[in-house]
Amino acid sequence: MKNFALIGAAGYIAPRHLQAIRDTKNVLVAALDKSDTVGIMDSYFPEADFFTEFERFDRHLDKLRRQGKGVDYVSICSPNYLHDSHIRFALRNGADTICEKPLVLNPWNVDALQEIERETGKKVNTILQLRLHPAIIALRDRVLHGPAEKVYDVKLNYVTSRGHWYHTSWKGDVSKSGGIATNIGIHFFDMLLWVFGKVRTLEVSQLDHDTAAGYLELDRARVQWTLSINYEHVPEEFRAKGKRTYRSLLMEGEEIEFSDGFTDLHTRSYEQILLGNGFGLQEARPSIEVVHQIRTKF
Repeated sequence: MKNFALIGAAGYIAPRHLQAIRDTKNVLVAALDKSDTVGIMDSYFPEADFFTEFERFDRHLDKLRRQGKGVDYVSICSPNYLHDSHIRFALRNGADTICEKPLVLNPWNVDALQEIERETGKKVNTILQLRLHPAIIALRDRVLHGPAEKVYDVKLNYVTSRGHWYHTSWKGDVSKSGGIATNIGIHFFDMLLWVFGKVRTLEVSQLDHDTAAGYLELDRARVQWTLSINYEHVPEEFRAKGKRTYRSLLMEGEEIEFSDGFTDLHTRSYEQILLGNGFGLQEARPSIEVVHQIRTKF
């Protein structure tokens, strides 16, 4: 049984990490969030210590370490721009990390974290759950075992509606979230690169507060991609059914269905990390480079 700490316990994605810690038979000993709306913890780890001030959280983890009860992993669900700092904090406290995507906002942050990994002997793990999705694994196998010279025509369209709150929160601040392509798209870019290979050409045709679109030429694919948080971009037939999210991946005109099967992917990610098979800095780097180029190219 491993001891976990969690940073960002009040965040949207935190419950998936709480469930993954519990489902892998481990224990959460401490959590941090500046917001105290963390009643969800009662459903998972009511005995965990909770802090709203980083300094007290830091002191508590240090005390546990000195008592020989230090945390083995720090799970990081904080706002994107804080990931780098919180990873550094965890490594220097003798813990491995499990960090939500995007792991960091800039490629040079990856270089610095590699140095700290070497200094501390600890590992940075990130959540790239689409690599564990059965439909995406099958797609990759299909491409790998298909004609070696084949370059596929691919179209990705992802709309996940967000209300006015989004633009007022840290997510609407490009310096904090990295913008639309980073905040909602990075796991899709990671998936595309994992399935179809390295980037040859990157073009951005649109980049504004609620939409990003462009063209990617990869080793094995020509990809037209669109990402949006605008409800009006959800196809009308889906809106008529009360849906606020639309996800479509077409390869050679064929729909690749992967809408289901997401609920347990964080738990599966944790299982692999605990076995020593987690996705680390090198796996995360290519998609971080892509979204950084998108952010700075347009």
